[in-house]
Amino acid sequence: MIKTGNVKWFDSTKGFGFITDDEGGRDILLHANVLRNHGHSSVVEGTRIDVEVAESARGLQAVEILQLDLPDAESDVVLRGVPELGIDLSTLQSDEPLTPSRVKWFDKVKGFGFVNLFGSTEDVFVHMEVLRAYGLAELAQGEAICVRTAQGPRGRMAIEVRAWDYEASQDA
Repeated sequence: MIKTGNVKWFDSTKGFGFITDDEGGRDILLHANVLRNHGHSSVVEGTRIDVEVAESARGLQAVEILQLDLPDAESDVVLRGVPELGIDLSTLQSDEPLTPSRVKWFDKVKGFGFVNLFGSTEDVFVHMEVLRAYGLAELAQGEAICVRTAQGPRGRMAIEVRAWDYEASQDA
């Protein structure tokens, strides 16, 4: 059975979250493994999602993600919270392509972390607000992602963060 709805909440630490059903039915359990099978380690609340569900002893459970509509962010939304870091937003425009990267570390409590671009040892700063703007709640160490970067006052920083297969999904 196929259901459509919005992510109600998702907690990567707990390894699950719930989807509200557009038809008004019971909430649907979304397990971290199902999300990982779709190439994501987290997702923010409100994200539109189509899932194949199965009935279990505990209710409806997503077994496969068919469509995950992450928000399209605008630069003023993406970079909210960044001015507090002393960064002039007008200097962060970039026409660089999305670059495959690996998460070095990310601390959800601190609200930031670092990634390494493939083929480079340079650390790239990633702010929590940039993740949220692109539908991600956090990153896991070693996770493969794609980032678009710009030069900030203290080095490169991510101004767009996408799932590792984002570009491929746009060509489909």
